[in-house]
Amino acid sequence: MKAGIHPDYRRCMVTCACGNTFETRSTVRELHVEVCSKCHPYYTGTQRLVDTAGRVERFKRKYGMK
Repeated sequence: MKAGIHPDYRRCMVTCACGNTFETRSTVRELHVEVCSKCHPYYTGTQRLVDTAGRVERFKRKYGMK
């Protein structure tokens, strides 16, 4: 590898939307994620309901589609 052209690989603090934080390594110092292993349905065994119907209806209202 060429010297001086690669970003520094350093400690990184990851913060999840659920409030969980953990440390890893990355080229950035902080990461903010929406889902982690403490709140992901695959790891917890529960399923969250996502309101996709509300999004579709809001889109149709906004752009006037019947």
